[in-house]
Amino acid sequence: MIKVMLAEDMHMVRGALVALLNLEPDIEVVADVSTGTDIMPTALKFEPDVAVIDIDLPGKDGLTAASELHERLPKIRTLILTGLGRPGTLRRALSARVGGFLLKDAPPRELADAIRSVAAGRRVIDSQLALAAWDSADCPLTAREIEVLRLASEGMEAVEIAAALFLSAGTVRNYLTTIIGKLNARNRVDAIRIATTAGWL
Repeated sequence: MIKVMLAEDMHMVRGALVALLNLEPDIEVVADVSTGTDIMPTALKFEPDVAVIDIDLPGKDGLTAASELHERLPKIRTLILTGLGRPGTLRRALSARVGGFLLKDAPPRELADAIRSVAAGRRVIDSQLALAAWDSADCPLTAREIEVLRLASEGMEAVEIAAALFLSAGTVRNYLTTIIGKLNARNRVDAIRIATTAGWL
């Protein structure tokens, strides 16, 4: 029996996925959560074989949570379930060492098969998306710059970002200026739009 933990913030979607997966003879959903912050403590408690994680979660995004799972609980395989079928998002997922990347509009049968494959140690990625990621440009931003821009995209000002990252406000402003220059953006809002469209945030 493959033990699965499901992380999805939309209650109706989560309930439907739990019901569908529990119909499979070899899959059991042992836990489900609605925030990224709940993923690690729930994984420690239930020790699932596979964590199916949505990217856009409140509290902590799914890729950050998946990366933490890989570091602390490497035996748990991760499968990203997302509506964001962008090459840059896939690249971020692969760098977080996820076992699979499946789009939410895939047929339910594919989800069960993907869980089985990921549990067996295989990597599952939509073939068209993989080709697009292969052809797409690399992100020009450093990990720290992405972190700064992500907080800016949440509406935080330089002083707030500085406090969150233990930096000075001047350093944060320098980061934002560098980011805008690297992305050839008009301003901070344009930089956020460019990075989001490319799937880098």
